[in-house]
Amino acid sequence: MSRELSSAPFRVGLVGCGDISDTYFRNAPLFCDFTITACASRRLESAKQKAEQYDIDARSINELITADDIDIVLNLTTPDAHSDISLASLEAGKHVYSEKPIGVSLDEGFSIDRLARDKGLRVGCAPDTFLGASIQTARGLIADGAIGQPSSGTAAFMSRGNENLHPQPDFFFQKGGGPMLDMGPYYLTALIVLLGPIASVQATGQRERAERMITNPHSPRFGDVIKVDVLTSVHALISFRGGQQITFVTSWDVWRHGLPPIEIHGSEGSLRLPDPDWFGGDLFIARGDQPFEPTSTSATIFGRPNQNSEEGNPVADYRGLGLADMTRAIAESRPHRASIGLALHTLAVMNGILEAAEQRGTVAIAVDCDRPQPIVDHEARSLLTSPAEM
Repeated sequence: MSRELSSAPFRVGLVGCGDISDTYFRNAPLFCDFTITACASRRLESAKQKAEQYDIDARSINELITADDIDIVLNLTTPDAHSDISLASLEAGKHVYSEKPIGVSLDEGFSIDRLARDKGLRVGCAPDTFLGASIQTARGLIADGAIGQPSSGTAAFMSRGNENLHPQPDFFFQKGGGPMLDMGPYYLTALIVLLGPIASVQATGQRERAERMITNPHSPRFGDVIKVDVLTSVHALISFRGGQQITFVTSWDVWRHGLPPIEIHGSEGSLRLPDPDWFGGDLFIARGDQPFEPTSTSATIFGRPNQNSEEGNPVADYRGLGLADMTRAIAESRPHRASIGLALHTLAVMNGILEAAEQRGTVAIAVDCDRPQPIVDHEARSLLTSPAEM
C-alpha cells in the first residue's frame, strides 16, 4: 500500500530504462523528498545495466509495480505503454509520475484519472519544464503587465526528425508519436501556464514521406527503413479561453529555420521565450517600439545550466522537479503542479489539433484545467538536498 511522506523520502521505482532515464537517475539526488531505489524495463538486460550503473535494484516490471517497498512508479516507457503501466501501478496502490503524454488517447487518460481518484492516489505527468526559471520568469513578467494585455503570438518546433538522433526511433512515427505528441507537450504546457486554458483549435497537416531511413550512425539498425503512420508537419491556430490566439507549428520535415520557440505579443510589448524543452535560457522583452533586451535566468534556481545539450550548448535540465513537487504536495495535502488535469487538457488540445488537421476544420476543446500555481524561489529551494549550491 502507498504511504504518506514522513521523515523518509518516497521510494521510487523507475520503469523504462531508455535514454531519458539517465536524466532522472542523474537528477534524483538533487531532490530531498524522493529516491530512486529500483528499476525495470521490458528488456531486463537494460534494467540490469542501469541498476549496476546507479547502484540500485533491477527487477521485472511486475515485481517492481507490486513491491511493498515502492511508493511511486516513475513511468518512462514509450507512449504506447504509458496507460498500461500507469493503470497497473495504480491498481497495485502506487502513486504514478509519467513521462508525456499521459496516454495515447483521451480515453486512456480518463481511465487513469478515474482509477487514481477511486484509489485516492496521485498521478503526475511530464513535462515539468514549466516549473523552470524561464517559464516562471515569463509568467511573472506577463502577470506584472510587462507587455500589457497578451493578444497573439507564435510557437515553433521544427527539425529533420528523430531517425537521425534516436537508436530505436520507430515509435516516434507510429500511433502516439509524431512531432505534435512528442514535442507539443512542452510548448502547449508552457502556453497554458502563461495564458490559461485553450478553447478551440484549427489545423492543417501533412506527411512528407511514407517511409524513413534510420540514419543515426550509432544505431544498431542504421539503414533500416521504418513506416511513417503519423503527420510529420502540423500547422495549428490555437484560441485561448482568454481570447488570445497563437500560431503553432511542429514539423520533422525542416532542415533549418530561424523562428523563435515562443513569442507572445501584448498591448505594450512583446516577449520571446527560449526552448521550453529546457528549464532555463534567456528571455527577450521588447517594450513598445524598443529593441528586444535580454533577461538571463542562468543565475536563478532551476535556470542554472547543469549539462550540455546534444549540440554541446550549456542547458538547464532539472527533470524530476515535477516529481519532487508531487511528493511534497502529498505531504502537504495540496495540489501538485504537473497534474493529470493539466496533462489531460494538453492531450485534448493535441488530439484536437490532429483531428482538426484531418478534417481541415475547427475543434472545440471540452476538457478544461486549472492553471498550476507559480512556484516561488523559497519553495523551489526547499525541494533541494543542497539548496546553497544552486
